[in-house]
Amino acid sequence: MDSRDNKVAPQGETVQILVEFLEVAITSIVFLKGAFERRRYMNAVVQRARHPELQDYIHSTVSGLLPFIQKGLVERVAVIFFNGENIQVERFVFKLIVNQSYESKVENSDLEFALRSFLIKLSVTEPLTKTLPPDCKWEITAYFQTLPSSGTSKDAELWIPTDTKQWQQPPIITPIKSMNSQPLSLQLYLEHPSLSEPKPCE
Repeated sequence: MDSRDNKVAPQGETVQILVEFLEVAITSIVFLKGAFERRRYMNAVVQRARHPELQDYIHSTVSGLLPFIQKGLVERVAVIFFNGENIQVERFVFKLIVNQSYESKVENSDLEFALRSFLIKLSVTEPLTKTLPPDCKWEITAYFQTLPSSGTSKDAELWIPTDTKQWQQPPIITPIKSMNSQPLSLQLYLEHPSLSEPKPCE
């Protein structure tokens, strides 16, 4: 994907750029764990899935968040890795805030420069991550401030409540990158289970 032209963007385009960034960033996270090809995005080298079904899963899932991010309903987007027993072993979390009342325009180049730094940071985070077993799996999960009404939106029908078991103890958090600007604030951090987290057999 090529970087956008250097022009002034309304707030709606800020959300579009954010969603496009999330798709690329999530692909980069999955690449850290395991068929990908190199591409350039926002003038940074990133990874793109070769398998069409994997591409489609990441693209459709993240694109489906667009209307909810525009309404300010999404608090976090996480890529969660599980072991063969379906127990969470690692989470990459994007915590985001889009200021819905922000009326000034944003330069695309400024936003892309800030988001590109996340992609560069992601490319060197492998030493912070855990080695996962070969039978691991992963999913993309969104955390909403309030659940959207499925009766009033076709987009809401695409999302189902997760049955993923949460950790009982607060996780160990490793910050990766953050930005705090208008209209977008974004944090990326890594979560691992606490050393005191009860094991399934306990």
